[in-house]
Amino acid sequence: MFDINHIRAQFPILNEEVNGKPLVYLDNAATSQKPISVLNAWEEYYKTINANVHRGIHTLSQLATEAMELSRQKIQRFINAQHDYEVIFTKGTTEGINLVAYALTNQIKPNDEIIISYLEHHSNIVPWQMLCERTGAKLRVIPMDKSGILQIDVLEEWLGEKTKIVAVNQVSNALGIVNPIEEIIEKTRRLSNAYVLIDGAQSAPHFKIDVQKLDCDFFVFSGHKMYGPMGTGILYGKESALENLQAFHGGGEMIAVCSFEKTTYAGLPFKFEAGTPNVGGNIALGAAVDFIENIGHENLQNHENDLLNYAQKKLLEIDGLKIYGEKADRTGVVSFNLEGAGIASDTGMILDKLGIAVRTGHHCTQPIMDFFNIAGTVRASFAVYNTFEEIDILTEGVKKAQRMLV
Repeated sequence: MFDINHIRAQFPILNEEVNGKPLVYLDNAATSQKPISVLNAWEEYYKTINANVHRGIHTLSQLATEAMELSRQKIQRFINAQHDYEVIFTKGTTEGINLVAYALTNQIKPNDEIIISYLEHHSNIVPWQMLCERTGAKLRVIPMDKSGILQIDVLEEWLGEKTKIVAVNQVSNALGIVNPIEEIIEKTRRLSNAYVLIDGAQSAPHFKIDVQKLDCDFFVFSGHKMYGPMGTGILYGKESALENLQAFHGGGEMIAVCSFEKTTYAGLPFKFEAGTPNVGGNIALGAAVDFIENIGHENLQNHENDLLNYAQKKLLEIDGLKIYGEKADRTGVVSFNLEGAGIASDTGMILDKLGIAVRTGHHCTQPIMDFFNIAGTVRASFAVYNTFEEIDILTEGVKKAQRMLV
């Protein structure tokens, strides 16, 4: 059974006060809080093992290796990858995208095309712009309408032999809009031989992910947005796709044979895991997967959808409040502004004085803000530990901000 009080009891930070008020944490799209099980897993590694992995025959090294590889296997099952060696540990979504963008360099020629969408985070824009600068390729951007819905019909015209990769997010971090990635992948498979990369930073915390069913070539996400530690993340790649990529970082662990004349690279996943990994963080990421699966994806998603619907209903009762992407399919995020209330950060600062943590600004999605001709929004984003009472507190806080600013 879904017991919100039992869930909240696992997050010590939710007992904190901010500015003399009980913390209402609604900035989960930026980073989620961590349950005791994740904190304990990280601490236990450093207190009882603290050895490097894959490199020693002594007991502590073997224990560290076993614990980290067990975490890799948990993540394999979490996303339904076919093999555990298709799971690459990274520092987060940004590094995963940069890894693929850099490692594709030798496969891209002048006038080849890379397709992204208007709804991307800067981390899924800039690496592809850099790839275009290195290679002479062209960047194409799937447009969106006034509701924030992608106009993917253009793919019928765009996709072809020049298309080398299509890289889109599953969920917009700025608006919470759920993009039709299944249809995008189907069109790509039917009309081109391009790779498909899915940015799952905002979907992995909320949805059941099945990379084999999706049939994407790459799927990237961050640990810290799904109750895991900062500085952790995953790049999933189909074995065939990963084998075709050139190495990203050079150093220890990722070589098979090294000489001054020539170096050959190790097999997967080690080809892309140069240097000492974030062992404690990677182990704790496995604990975060356990936390999500113990709750159950259906329970988690149902609760968060109920929170989203309730928040939208309550906020739209406020005259002069506009929600962006209101009519689109969304998850986990309400992004809004108050008419006549100045910039979004003014509202955010008043909410902070009331103990309410939200995100304000452009959310690293400046093209979206330019499209709506705004500087930024107030973004409230939800996690499994949030409550309807907290949304009531947010609503009253927004009303107070409106009285003070308008």
